[in-house]
Amino acid sequence: MKTYDPQTLRKVQDIELMILKEFDTFCHNHHIDYALVGGSALGAKRHGGFIPWDDDIDVMMNRKDYDQFLKLAEKELSDKYFILDYDHNHNYPSMNAHLCLKGTKFVPDDARELKDAGIFLDLFCFDNIPEEQKQMEYQAKHAWFWGKLMILIKVKEPTLYYYGFKRKVLRFILKLAYYFFKLIHLSTDKCYKKACYYRDLYRKEETKRFSFMFDPSLYTSILNKDDVYPTRRMNFNGIQVNVPHKIETYLETRYGDYMTLPPKEKQHNHLPYILNFGPYKDYIFEERQ
Repeated sequence: MKTYDPQTLRKVQDIELMILKEFDTFCHNHHIDYALVGGSALGAKRHGGFIPWDDDIDVMMNRKDYDQFLKLAEKELSDKYFILDYDHNHNYPSMNAHLCLKGTKFVPDDARELKDAGIFLDLFCFDNIPEEQKQMEYQAKHAWFWGKLMILIKVKEPTLYYYGFKRKVLRFILKLAYYFFKLIHLSTDKCYKKACYYRDLYRKEETKRFSFMFDPSLYTSILNKDDVYPTRRMNFNGIQVNVPHKIETYLETRYGDYMTLPPKEKQHNHLPYILNFGPYKDYIFEERQ
């Protein structure tokens, strides 16, 4: 698996820290809440910042805050940043969004047609899910299915976090699916509308849980709202950022023994097809610890 040289990875991380700091200030000024999730929450707790080999920052918001952020960011951050999601670019086949830094390029290896993608902050919207297990599974499975079809239509060789023979077999199957969907002219627009329909089933209801329904595996990101809110502050490489209120509960549920480092073969990142730092090639995040 391809990986960064240490100097390049450090540059990517420094620029992302700049983005995160400006994002945090913007959210604070507009009373928009967020929290680090995934590997970023794990890094904050275990390493006090980035997991050493990681190259992105993952942030979650609830639906209200997410929509408010996208609306305001387009108006007030457009001189320096742009939003990359399916609504803005139909070559982006995912159900999350990126806050991208203008003047940079970060074109994923499995989505090379995204010519305008930049170094980014990864934004995940968590939507309401019901308490009843069967209803939740019905919603999640259908949303996940249509979200994954979007990727299969656009991406011939998606990133896989499997190894050995299983990886080869799955890659072959996914490539066949890609050509099949091309043959029958299944559109990403249809898949996106279907994914949104199921994602939004409980949008107008008060629920105790919410979820990002489009992870590689089903049911990975289901959170109790009481475990997230009120968010609290934690150090992340020299800056204070929001994390889930019960971050330890979140990490244990998602990763198990989260303080133990994974084996080398599972220490993956997202080395891009094209990486260009543009005017930020000499940037150093001075506050980094």
